[in-house]
Amino acid sequence: MASRLYVKGRLTAEGFGAGEAAGRLDADPDAVLWLDLDDPGPEQLRAVAGEFDLHPLAVEDATGRHERPKVDRYRHHLFLNVYAVEWGDEVRKTEISAFVTPRALITVRKSPFDLEPLLARWDADERLAAAGGVDFLVYGLLDLVVDGQHAVAVRIDEAMDRVEDRMLGEGAAPRDVRRHGFALRRALAALRRAVAPMPEVVADVARDLAGEEHLRPYYRDVEDHAHRSLELIEHARDRITELLDHDLAEQSNELNDVTRKLAAWAAIIAIPTALTGYFGQNVPYPGYERWWGFVLSSALIVVAGGSLYLYLKRRGWL
Repeated sequence: MASRLYVKGRLTAEGFGAGEAAGRLDADPDAVLWLDLDDPGPEQLRAVAGEFDLHPLAVEDATGRHERPKVDRYRHHLFLNVYAVEWGDEVRKTEISAFVTPRALITVRKSPFDLEPLLARWDADERLAAAGGVDFLVYGLLDLVVDGQHAVAVRIDEAMDRVEDRMLGEGAAPRDVRRHGFALRRALAALRRAVAPMPEVVADVARDLAGEEHLRPYYRDVEDHAHRSLELIEHARDRITELLDHDLAEQSNELNDVTRKLAAWAAIIAIPTALTGYFGQNVPYPGYERWWGFVLSSALIVVAGGSLYLYLKRRGWL
């Protein structure tokens, strides 16, 4: 658990328990609060809900997992659900639920997440923090989440450049390259589920919270980044799908080449089979039981087979 108390943009206390949060707000009418709960149990969350009059349905969503990114409006607060993402071998998502009251931001994390970048973002502009209050805290959270999503989208797009270089070479791509391409497409699908609703989520939050004129451009900037991230993901999805389709076409072309060559060799082999079968089984061939008959039949086989080979070679079948 983590906690901070701000008075007119200045950090005045941190690291206190959840039981002290409401009392500290009551003690100073200019104070705003951030309270972070790391995968809390139902009892701990119910206690906080009682202190801040949180709606039971919002509390239920905060305790559940795999909620979609959304904003729900209740009488005394907003409920916000978003996903912070990171990129390693795959997309790793941290689900973050947030209760936004007039004087408090209460976040609920459902898996480990590094809070230092968020704290650094809040501490970077004391003037804006003083003017924005809770609105500023929510802006910092959304800005961090959306920037992280955009950074992951860019890294996947860069990884796709390397896959594209290998896939567009002559012939079908090696199996490991194809597997990497499918892994990137799977990662994009996972990322899109977290990013696709974000422009609408940010716009809804801005309508409710960015009442002060000075904060509206900042929320618009976050919304613009969310749109850019989604556009990049959609472009990358189309791109990787086209690459995989191209590779599948190359595999089909190679299979056709192999099939054509096998058919050509089968035709060549059929000629001596037919000749030896004809002369050896049906009727006595010219030179039957003569030494020159063997030479003649061998010459026919070589000439007929060689002629067919040259013809197929000229057609590009071999």
